[in-house]
Amino acid sequence: MSNHSFDDSTALERYRAYLHLLARLQLDRRFQAKLDASDIVQQTLLQAVRGADEFRGQTDAEMAAWLRQILAHNLANALRDLGRQKRDVGRERPIQADLDQSSARLESWLAADQTSPSQRAVRGEQAVQLADALAGLPEAQREALTLHHLQSWTLDQVAEHLRRSPAAVAGLIKRGLRTLRNHFPAQE
Repeated sequence: MSNHSFDDSTALERYRAYLHLLARLQLDRRFQAKLDASDIVQQTLLQAVRGADEFRGQTDAEMAAWLRQILAHNLANALRDLGRQKRDVGRERPIQADLDQSSARLESWLAADQTSPSQRAVRGEQAVQLADALAGLPEAQREALTLHHLQSWTLDQVAEHLRRSPAAVAGLIKRGLRTLRNHFPAQE
């Protein structure tokens, strides 16, 4: 990663869709009406700007990990404030682990066979790009892909949730994947 400038929040803005996707994956659907992932992500980015001197990393992967930590803290606080969780600081760690796992799923979805450190760094950067590409899809395609591929729902579960037939959901997923593949041409 080249030099991140925290004086100009545009350096962090490139992580917005990535953080939003991770936040949505962590928020139980029951809470999504009361908690807005966009608000939590905005708070996360503001805290990152304010706490720029705390960032000790050098790479995009380190930046993403640091932002995931802030996001985990903000998600835990928001859930606690809803009164849905006990005031247990130990609950924050599982949220961080879940965020890291969701991020890892994004990366593995991109290229499971890349193993060198430079390839892992590229994959981390692609996870941010994938989140941006997902954000650009029509809502139904984005939701179908997220539920099916990132949350491991069956086609029938996604169909029931979206109130569509399994065949219609399969079409949404197929079109969404085709669009995403155009963002990530095959690398030889």
